Amino acid sequence: EVQLVESGGGLVQPGGSLRLSCAASGFTFSRYGMSWIRQTPGKGREWVSGITSGGITTAYIDSVKGRFTISRDNAKNTLYLQMNSLKPEDTAVYYCANHKSYFYSQTDFDTWGQGTQVTVSA
Repeated sequence: EVQLVESGGGLVQPGGSLRLSCAASGFTFSRYGMSWIRQTPGKGREWVSGITSGGITTAYIDSVKGRFTISRDNAKNTLYLQMNSLKPEDTAVYYCANHKSYFYSQTDFDTWGQGTQVTVSA
């Protein structure tokens, strides 16, 4: 059974930083692309970032480029999202998801985690 467990969210002031982690189990983590997705009641679901199975190729939505960094440690079966220079509009529940191939997708997800809340407020 595929399981994804996010952690690292919390309350932070604008301009601050957080690092999210996603612990994966139940599948061969190193063979699959991974993504981070966020969701709010107002904006709905939004794909944020993706990374290929080997961690070489990454992609981001324009609003987080230069501020967020996606990475993975395949030896630890863990996905990360380093978030710097946080803005109030980054407030959301953040989820990790695995894909069905080595690559990532903005829409085609296999399993989601339970999510971790990120709140950016002065």
